[in-house]
Amino acid sequence: MSTIKGPAVFLAQFAGDNAPFNTLEGMCKWASQLGYKGIQIPSWDTRLIDVNKAAESKTYCDELKGLVNSYGLEITELASHLQGQLVAVHPAYDLMFDGFAPDDCKNNPKKRTEWAVQQLKDSGTASKHLGINAHATFSGSLLWHTVYPWPQRPNGLVEMGFEELANRWLPILNHFEDQGVDVCYEIHPGEDLHDGVTFERFLEATNNHKRVNMLYDPSHYVLQQLDYLKFIDYYHEFIKMFHVKDAEFIPSGKSGVYGGYQDWKERPGRFRSLGDGQVDFKGIFSKLTKYECDVWAVMEWECCLKSPEQGAREGAPFIQKHIIESTGKTFDDFAGSETDKQQLKNILGI
Repeated sequence: MSTIKGPAVFLAQFAGDNAPFNTLEGMCKWASQLGYKGIQIPSWDTRLIDVNKAAESKTYCDELKGLVNSYGLEITELASHLQGQLVAVHPAYDLMFDGFAPDDCKNNPKKRTEWAVQQLKDSGTASKHLGINAHATFSGSLLWHTVYPWPQRPNGLVEMGFEELANRWLPILNHFEDQGVDVCYEIHPGEDLHDGVTFERFLEATNNHKRVNMLYDPSHYVLQQLDYLKFIDYYHEFIKMFHVKDAEFIPSGKSGVYGGYQDWKERPGRFRSLGDGQVDFKGIFSKLTKYECDVWAVMEWECCLKSPEQGAREGAPFIQKHIIESTGKTFDDFAGSETDKQQLKNILGI
């Protein structure tokens, strides 16, 4: 059995314009001092990595790794959620998602998509140069505006939507195949891949492409009221990345899963810092260990109440406490004996 690696931290929510959060070295020193052993780097944040340069230069990647390693850390994965989102954007969301794109791609959906696709491919090459075999992203969405079937969805709409989504992703997936890197879609509301059923639809639409895998984050399943432990039973072979994030769902007489357009603090479903929500992390770590999922346990902070500083301080020991050191021994080995075929036959009465 394999032991889950960690603790690690996703840098996206902590990066900023002030030291130590405005440079990779500053964030490495900060993460190391808090007890983290790995960092997950957002590929869109040029303060932390130049993903185009990383795709072009193995030397640059070696220098990057050397810097990270000098603080006793490893780069767990690169993440390109924002670029992945832009691979597939319904026109209704053009204005809002333009904020994820560079200025020269704004108000030009075709150019924006081309930029996003190239960013994904560069991230795949960069991952190979860094010696990383998994990459985090979003699927994007063409169908999310139809998630609640009113008016009734026309026959064939869902099938066409997933066919188009697959067509956009297949060149990217094939590039990742060439690099030997898995594409791990974060199963997330707002994306066309938002639960197990939609993941299966996409997998089928890509002809079961071997690089289609997933990032497991139980917080998004709590907010959907999905059985996040049973989910691991179904999909453990595809789980190649793990975000350790807590959440809670407390419906009221006024609001439920959809949240009433309220701010996060008022929503029935909201993200919390580790240990403050409802997620059964003991159950999750047990199942991932049972199925020998070879993943990093990466904290993602998105709490609507607790400060990021406190969330980060508490995150590393919380994860460390939950990591199970896999056993190579059966507890009742002491009562065993050498195999004797005749004895086995005698016990069976044959």
